[in-house]
Amino acid sequence: MTYAEFFEEVKSKFMEADTSDITEHLAYQFNITGEGEGIFYVEVKDGVLSVEPYEYYDRDAMFICEAKTLRKIAEGKLDPVAAFTLGKLKVEGSIDKALKLKGIIDSKKKKK
Repeated sequence: MTYAEFFEEVKSKFMEADTSDITEHLAYQFNITGEGEGIFYVEVKDGVLSVEPYEYYDRDAMFICEAKTLRKIAEGKLDPVAAFTLGKLKVEGSIDKALKLKGIIDSKKKKK
């Protein structure tokens, strides 16, 4: 799978999230390793979610993982905290803000 294919797949998963009640600014960069290697960011600003294929220099947290790990997280099949605990997900930056990724993933489940 190419980076472009992976990015479009993950973007569609993240865009299912309901972030309308998030009032704070959250910015995450994802560094994907292995197959589908690349960088993209997820930002929530004034309740609006954006997912773009660029670096985000003023990020709150950076997540580093393989594509298959992020796919499972985005689909709600792997808890991000569990992925971190298992060493499948590395986190740099604000742990408090990084933990809010779970809320974004969980909002997707409720929206269905």
